[in-house]
Amino acid sequence: MSKVGIIMGSESDLKVMKNAALIMEELSIPYEIKVVSAHRTPERMFEYAKSAQSRGLEVIIAGAGGAAHLPGMVASLTQLPVIGVPVKLKELDGLDSLMSIVQMPGGVPVASVGINNSKNAGLLAARILAIKNDNLYNKLNERSEQIKETLIYDLNEKLEESLISDDISTQSTGFLGSGGVSNAI
Repeated sequence: MSKVGIIMGSESDLKVMKNAALIMEELSIPYEIKVVSAHRTPERMFEYAKSAQSRGLEVIIAGAGGAAHLPGMVASLTQLPVIGVPVKLKELDGLDSLMSIVQMPGGVPVASVGINNSKNAGLLAARILAIKNDNLYNKLNERSEQIKETLIYDLNEKLEESLISDDISTQSTGFLGSGGVSNAI
């Protein structure tokens, strides 16, 4: 049974929303992914949102561009947490979507992540589920530690490479440029 529902307003949003699905795969979280348009298939959206909890969903990630009504409409129809992903379109660089998602009326809470950042939506959904799942909580901790170690290792590698190339450059051209100190005297 799926724990997370990943929905989007149109098939073209899949290139953004697939990153949430990849997080679900990485963390072995059961999920479903569907196109559910607030504007083109409102009846389907109503049915999806109203039946979500009875179908076993615990969190919904909803991505939409432009007017981005999908996350808010779904949140108005269910008590499950809804995470909105603003999808960048050609116009307004996704700011229209972001503003639509973060400016919900009182009583219709929608969490939001950055524009096109369904990866963070997936991680937020995982953290919500981890509140009552120690195994998932531990997986998230391990993932964070692994990222930190990789980041520190990569940064140190780049720093060492930079220092070595700077040292070679300084030796060949001298500290004060071509010819070194002897030309400066």
